[in-house]
Amino acid sequence: MSVDGVCVISSCNTPVLRFAKLVSAWLFCALAIHVSAIGPVKADTSTVPAQVTEIAPGVFVHTGKHELFTPHNAGDVSNSGFIIGSEAVAVVDTGGSRAAGLALKAAIRARTKLPIKYVINTHMHPDHVFGNAAFVSDNPEFIGHYKLANALAARKEQYLQANKPLLGDAFEGVEVIAPARSIRGVEILDLGNRKLRVEAHATAHTDNDLTVKDEQTATMFMGDLLFSGHIPVVDGSIKGWLALMDRLAAEKLTRVVPGHGPPSMPWPDALVPQKRYLQSLVTQIRDYIERGVPLSKAAREIGVDEKQAWLLFDDFNARNVSAAFAELEWE
Repeated sequence: MSVDGVCVISSCNTPVLRFAKLVSAWLFCALAIHVSAIGPVKADTSTVPAQVTEIAPGVFVHTGKHELFTPHNAGDVSNSGFIIGSEAVAVVDTGGSRAAGLALKAAIRARTKLPIKYVINTHMHPDHVFGNAAFVSDNPEFIGHYKLANALAARKEQYLQANKPLLGDAFEGVEVIAPARSIRGVEILDLGNRKLRVEAHATAHTDNDLTVKDEQTATMFMGDLLFSGHIPVVDGSIKGWLALMDRLAAEKLTRVVPGHGPPSMPWPDALVPQKRYLQSLVTQIRDYIERGVPLSKAAREIGVDEKQAWLLFDDFNARNVSAAFAELEWE
């Protein structure tokens, strides 16, 4: 994730698209009749589909870049995906701009014409929710943690003002869309012969994290409860996050999708680097607090032994130390 921070979205003139322009409307419609509801269908020709990987039958993931928001990457810095049932589609996170969301939707429409019934946001950060605007016209049910609406309302103006210059032209069409349905505890969503277990968690990465488990393939979208490659970012409770990781490690999963990093990661081994880093911060911060070392010095020194293990370390480590320091000094 970049906390404020999907593929570069641009139009193209591929041979397939040039051919499509030459095909008469009646022939296109006639061909469309023979397309299976869950088979390949004609993509939205106005947008280049996002590159996605089918990591399990009917489960697709787009992998974002390990970067901060820039006009060049159009906010494509976090993972998003979708799950196809026999009756409907669920989207899990939508990317960091409307353009990113449109690219994800084009990837969906390249594979199915089933209705997009749910858009699920795993938490509040812009790189996971700014793409929501691309799906409004599909009239899905927007779903999130029961604390997500308040979190977005509190940060809406900050998110919009801070990220407009970072995204440049890619900021066009961005909206902050609150969930219409809030999850407290666990709820089951039915896509038709496919059920998703959506669970809201206590404060960890943020105070509004949720996970989405495809029961059919034992695949879980973790959101930013799991980082790989990209340094973890603390915007909630470091102690709560470590405790939640211990509980999630007991889940019987075939694969997981992190919020940042390669999809289809083995479980629970995927947790090891992140847990090491966060636990190291806790241990060092407690030592500095006990010795009366000021935060200004702690932020410069703590965690530096982990620098080579993570991308974007310099952008987020000091912030992590500051957030965790404020939490731990009141133990």
